[in-house]
Amino acid sequence: MSSSVLRTEKLCKSFSNGGIQQHVIKNLDLEIEQNDFTVIMGASGSGKSTLLYTLSGMDKPTLGKVFFGDQEISSLNTDQLAVFRRKNCGFVFQSIYLLDSMTVFDNVMTGALAAQKNSPELVKKVEDMLKKVGIDEKLWKKYSNQLSGGECQRVGIVRAIINDPKILFADEPTGSLNSASSNEVLDIFTGIHQNGQSIVMVTHDIKTALRGNRIIFLDDGNIVGEHRMPAYGTDNMKERREDLQSFLDQMGW
Repeated sequence: MSSSVLRTEKLCKSFSNGGIQQHVIKNLDLEIEQNDFTVIMGASGSGKSTLLYTLSGMDKPTLGKVFFGDQEISSLNTDQLAVFRRKNCGFVFQSIYLLDSMTVFDNVMTGALAAQKNSPELVKKVEDMLKKVGIDEKLWKKYSNQLSGGECQRVGIVRAIINDPKILFADEPTGSLNSASSNEVLDIFTGIHQNGQSIVMVTHDIKTALRGNRIIFLDDGNIVGEHRMPAYGTDNMKERREDLQSFLDQMGW
C-alpha cells in the first residue's frame, strides 16, 4: 500500500492574461508521503504557491489529476472541495487571517466548530493547544490587533491544526515576521512534524527550508530537483546547512 497522502498525475495549471495562456504548472507528477515535511522552493514566479493551492484544493487544475489517498479531489465541485478542505487540510499563510472582531480564543474555537461539536473536551483542547504554542490565558481575550505578528501567527497555526488535519499547508509562514518570531513559529512546525503531522510548505528562505526533510525545487513550473535530509534536530546543523546549500547551488539558487 502506498504511503503517499497526496499525489498528482500530469498536473497542469494555466492562467489567461490578455488572451495569452500562461502555463504555470506543466505536466507535473508528484507524491507527498505521509509524515513528510515537504518544502517547495524555487525562484519567484516558478509556480511554488500555485502548486500549493492546486495540491490543497484551493484552486482547480487546468488539466491532470490530484489524489488525496484514493480520492480524486480534482474532480470535486466547489462545495465538495470546501467540505474536503475542512475535514482534511489546515492552512497557514504569510498574511495572518484572524477575524478582527473575535478574541484569540474565539478565533480558534470558530475554526474548531467548523468540523466539531462544542463540548467541554473541545474547549480544553483549544486551551491546551494555545498554551502549547506559548499563548497563555492572559492573551485569550485579546484581539488580533493587540498581539504581535509572531503571536498572531502562532494563533493561526493552532487554528489550522485544531481539527487534526491529515495535511498542513503553509505558504511563506514566516515571511512577514522578525527573526525571533520566525524561530518561534518554525519550532512549532518542527514540533508538530515530530508528532506525525504531514506538512507541505512553500518558502524562499533557506533557514526555513532547513526544517523540512524533503526539498522540492521548481523551475518554470517543472520539478527540476529533489533532496532529502534527516529529520530536523537529528544531525549536525552546520553540515545540514552546507548540505542544503550545496543542493541549492546545483539548482542555480
